Parts: sequence; C-alpha cells; structure tokens
Amino acid sequence: MLLLTVPWRENVSISLCMYANIQLGRKVVLKLQVFDPAMCCSTGVCGPSVDPALPKFSADLEWLKSKGLEVERYNLAQEVAVFTSNPVVKEALNSRGSNCLPLLLLDGIIVFEGAYPAREDLARVTHVKFEPGPIITQVKAQQPLVAIGGPGKSGGS
Repeated sequence: MLLLTVPWRENVSISLCMYANIQLGRKVVLKLQVFDPAMCCSTGVCGPSVDPALPKFSADLEWLKSKGLEVERYNLAQEVAVFTSNPVVKEALNSRGSNCLPLLLLDGIIVFEGAYPAREDLARVTHVKFEPGPIITQVKAQQPLVAIGGPGKSGGS
C-alpha cells in the first residue's frame, strides 16, 4: 500500500487525500489510534502498582473524543491481530521491537512512539485547542485482603 503524504504543520504529515479535503474546506475527522504494550486490561490502571501516566493519558484520550476526534485503543496482550494486520505498526515492531510501544498513529502516520505524550503534545499534533486536564497526583492503591476467621475467632485455629 502506497500512502502519499504531505507536510502539513510543524512536523506533522497527513495523507494527500486529507490535505485535499482540508484545502477544499471540508470537515475532516481525524482518527487517532493508540497501540499499547501488553497490559492486564485495556487501560492498564488495574493491579497493585499503577503508572500515574496511564489514567492521565486515558483522560486525555477522552478529551480528544469530546473534541470530535475518532480514537481507537488497542492492547498487545488482547488484540494481537490488530497489531499484525496494520502494516505501519507491524513494520515498527519488526524494526524496533516492542520498545516502540506505545505507538500513536494519526490517520495512519506515526506521531508518537515509545512513551505516552502529554496533553499539550496531543493538542499540537491534532490541532485541537489546548485545555488543561485534571491533575492526578496519586492513584489509589488496592487495599490488602482481610483474612476472615483468624486466630481467636470462631472457625480459626
């Protein structure tokens, strides 16, 4: 598949078809695809130690959706076929390994790889007016399980 691209704005290339639609004044819906590394769930915010970047990034994706962007998110542990069927993602994985993940494609073109971008960076590449997001200072850790029927209780030893 040959994808013709043109420089658009500040280190962002877009497809020739999209460029033509923009020049003609047509409404263009951008599609952002996020290819996450293998995680236990779709957002990676479960388990005993949560990376604080993940809930913030999830909130940023919801913000982009609210601005009219189409957002798709894929997890390597659960959706391998999507990774292998996308030629851009497959080439990135074959040449750079899983270190390229997370990989973000904007209309099929890599815009970020290897780390989750900040909201400011997402706003820049999608040309959405930046709005500060929620401040996440701490993610609540899971509480340890409580033993029932321990020593001195009925049913315990």
